[in-house]
Amino acid sequence: MKTTKTLRIAAAAALMTTTLLTHSAYAEDDTIKIGVLHSLSGTMAISETTLKDTMLMLIEQQNAKGGVLGKKLEAVVVDPASDWPLFAEKARELMTVQNVDVMFGCWTSVSRKSVLPVIEELNGLLFYPVQYEGEESSKNVFYTGAAPNQQAIPATDYFLEELGVEKFALLGTDYVYPRTTNKILEQYLKDKGIAAEDIFVNYTPFGHSDWSKIVADVVALGADGKKVGVISTINGDANIGFYKELAAAGISADDIPVVAFSVGEEELSGLDTTNLVGHLAAWNYFQSAESPANAEFIEQWKAFAGEERVTNDPMEAHYVGFNMWVNAVEAAGTTDVDAVRTAMYGQKFPNLTGSEAEMLPNHHLTKPVLIGEIQSDGQFDIVSQTEPVPGDAWTDFLPESKVLEADWKELGCGMYNTETKTCVQLGSNY
Repeated sequence: MKTTKTLRIAAAAALMTTTLLTHSAYAEDDTIKIGVLHSLSGTMAISETTLKDTMLMLIEQQNAKGGVLGKKLEAVVVDPASDWPLFAEKARELMTVQNVDVMFGCWTSVSRKSVLPVIEELNGLLFYPVQYEGEESSKNVFYTGAAPNQQAIPATDYFLEELGVEKFALLGTDYVYPRTTNKILEQYLKDKGIAAEDIFVNYTPFGHSDWSKIVADVVALGADGKKVGVISTINGDANIGFYKELAAAGISADDIPVVAFSVGEEELSGLDTTNLVGHLAAWNYFQSAESPANAEFIEQWKAFAGEERVTNDPMEAHYVGFNMWVNAVEAAGTTDVDAVRTAMYGQKFPNLTGSEAEMLPNHHLTKPVLIGEIQSDGQFDIVSQTEPVPGDAWTDFLPESKVLEADWKELGCGMYNTETKTCVQLGSNY
């Protein structure tokens, strides 16, 4: 038989449980969840872990300002572990189990394309912060990294016009971004008068480590005395072995310059850069950019993550994309994906290099193009910088893409054929 004291304890426990459940429900209703979809293990962790930390910093800063719509932001972090099918599973988990309002994530294009069918099915929203091959415009993705006309094409022009490169080695990791980018660059080079036999293309798997033969092949390309340049779409930790082999072979930037599209301050922080001085990278941001906004961002980052931590281009893309999303949510008065999407068009926000980014109806940003030379301290000396360039979802350098246009604001289409005046619907509009 229960005593009066036992009953009082049970009643108090029941009341406490009810209070906790009510508070939990209230807290959940009072929270906006943000999914963070970046690899924290595997071959891409070298690049993506920093982006996870960037999102945590941005969310913390926004909460200190009062959150969004009077609600606190909550980061929901998952680890797709550099496993491309797992990206799709984790995206589905974030949307259906965690009920996130938006996602920031992915690095490789194969991970993004794995996520695409899921977010289009569930009408989710992804901000993708890394340079990519273009040839895509989904209504459920905002591409805050560079399209080829904002990185690959200008870098190739720099090789042709400033360095006098006559032969090109296109070295990439074997997946969609390098293959599509190099397809565009091959055609672009041929249009510029470079002979097919003067273009060497090679692909290696993720995590590739033995670069001796490939570097030897690149050296052999210049046996006739013509100037050789390397355009690198190598991703992840394979870059470590590639640059080490260059150094071991005694190749300097004067001999065979390399311009990389996926090597920034973060990747260089783990390398001895002594023998890499003068090699290049093409991005839309470098830590060495001089502007008050960048100085403040660097100071905040080091205070948050540690004095030894560096900033890089995809971090800036998350910075711009996150702040645009915040402003769009405030303008829409809701986190509803359709309303936020509409509010995103024409959003402007200062980038960290001193100009202003604008979100276009094709879901791409305007971005300046920067080319930097690697310095001995792992930073970049900016040798070229443009005004902001509008991102082009469909390249002008492939005939099948030249006729396509993406315009989600007026045309409601990511793959509009300007000749037939029709919206092509092919799966996920890519």
